[in-house]
Amino acid sequence: MSLTPAHLETLASFGYTPQEAHFLYLVATHSGYFRARQFLGFTRAHWGKRTTQFWAKLRSQKHARTECFPTYGLVYHVFARKLYRHLGRENLRNRREHEIDYVQRRIDMFDFILAHLDYEYLETEPEKRAFFEQTCGVSPYVFPSRTYHGQTDAQPTLRYFVDRFPMFVLGPSSSSRPVVTFSYIQPGEANLTAFARHLADYLSLFRALPGFRFVYLARNASHFKKARELFDSIVTVPLSSNPVEDLLRYFSIRKAWDLRQYGAVSEADLIFRNHAKGRFAAGRFEHLYRGWKAGRTTDDQVRSEFPPDDKSRHVEFAAEILKPAGGALVNAEETP
Repeated sequence: MSLTPAHLETLASFGYTPQEAHFLYLVATHSGYFRARQFLGFTRAHWGKRTTQFWAKLRSQKHARTECFPTYGLVYHVFARKLYRHLGRENLRNRREHEIDYVQRRIDMFDFILAHLDYEYLETEPEKRAFFEQTCGVSPYVFPSRTYHGQTDAQPTLRYFVDRFPMFVLGPSSSSRPVVTFSYIQPGEANLTAFARHLADYLSLFRALPGFRFVYLARNASHFKKARELFDSIVTVPLSSNPVEDLLRYFSIRKAWDLRQYGAVSEADLIFRNHAKGRFAAGRFEHLYRGWKAGRTTDDQVRSEFPPDDKSRHVEFAAEILKPAGGALVNAEETP
C-alpha cells in the first residue's frame, strides 16, 4: 500500500477517524464506490451510531452520495474533487459518475482489495510506470495505453493502464527481481471477448518481462476452464515459442482464411489471428506473406530473417472465486 501518515492526516483534517480515513483512502484509490457491507466488514462494526456518524460526515461535507440501482441496490460514491486532490488522486476517473456495469466491477475490485490488504499494490499510473521502467527496465512503448481527446484545440492525452485492475508485487524471486501479479475481473456478461482483448493489450508488456503471475477473478467458476484456454492461446504459447514460428502460424491461418478454407481454422486460430494482425502489421511482414503465399519464399527463408528469442520466462496463471467482503454483516438491501 502507498498509504502514508500524510494521507491519514489529510483525511483526519476533515474530521474522519483513523479507521474511517484508511477506508476512504482505499475507496478513493481503488474503486470510488463502496457498499455498506464493505465498510462494516473493514471496521468489523454493525449498523449503529458509529456507522451513522461516518455517513453523516460524508454527506455533510459533500464527499460522497448514494446511488440506487434497480436489482443491485444502494451504492455509496465518493466523488468530491477536493478529497481526491488532497490525496493526490485528482486525475482518477473514480470520482465521476458511471453506468451500473462499471460500478459493479469497481465494487468487485474493492472486494478483492479488502480481502488482500497485505499485498503491495501498484496503485496509480505513475507507480506502475516507475516500477516497470526503473525496476524492470521496460520501455513505456509496450505499456497498454489509450489516447483521450479533449476539446478541439487541446492536445490528446496518452494514459497507461487505464483498466486499473489490481496489480501487486510479490517478494523477490530466485532471480532477485520482484514478481508482478496482474489481474482481470470478469464482468457479469457471458462471453470472454473482453478478456481476450485485455490479454492482447498486455501481451507486449508480458513479452518484455522475465516472469509474472496472472489472476483471473470471477464470482463463479463457470468461465475458469475457458479463461485458462484463452490465456494459454494468447499468452503462454506465444511467449514460450520463437516469434518467427508465430509469424509462420499467422501466415498459415491467414492463407486458409483468404482461400475460404474455414473448416481448417479453429476458434483458437481465429483468436490468434486477430491478435497477430496487429503484431505483424508492418510492411516487412506483409511483403514476406505475399512471397510465402505465392510460394516464392519458404518457411526456412522466413526463419532466416529473424534471430531466435532465447529469453526464458516464468508465467503463472490462476483462477479464483471473488467473494464479497463483509457479506454476512448486513442484509441484502444494505441500508442503514
